[in-house]
Amino acid sequence: MEKTFIMLKPDAVQRGLVGEIIERFEKKGFKLAGMKLIQVDRALAEAHYAEHRGKGFFEPTVTYIMSSPVVAMVWQGKNAVASARQIMGSTKPVEASPGSIRGMYGLDVSRNIVHGSDSVTSAEREIALYFKPGEIIDYPKVGDEWLSE
Repeated sequence: MEKTFIMLKPDAVQRGLVGEIIERFEKKGFKLAGMKLIQVDRALAEAHYAEHRGKGFFEPTVTYIMSSPVVAMVWQGKNAVASARQIMGSTKPVEASPGSIRGMYGLDVSRNIVHGSDSVTSAEREIALYFKPGEIIDYPKVGDEWLSE
């Protein structure tokens, strides 16, 4: 099963949306393989957004992600990366589907509630930034046989 990295950003934590967002991924049938509430430091923030270094939004994004705790998670499931991105909706909340997380709760592109890996390669890199190998737990989940063939 594919793994993806999902981070609930400071606006999700501050607005009390953590449980509701987690519920969305659980109801989709994903399996939670790792989760932690953390305060992101500058080194981790810069590593996470390294591909955007030099762009005008880099520093504001780094500062924002350090402004309050975030919830870092690893979810596992069939086509987890693509499915999670569909659940989250477009990066720009104004363009996101009405029922998606960003469509319902995102205020603008800089306060869009949630980050999700955009590819399996990105997921592997991001998971490694936030989790040590022993922190990802693979376990049988009751009902798994009903979610895939």
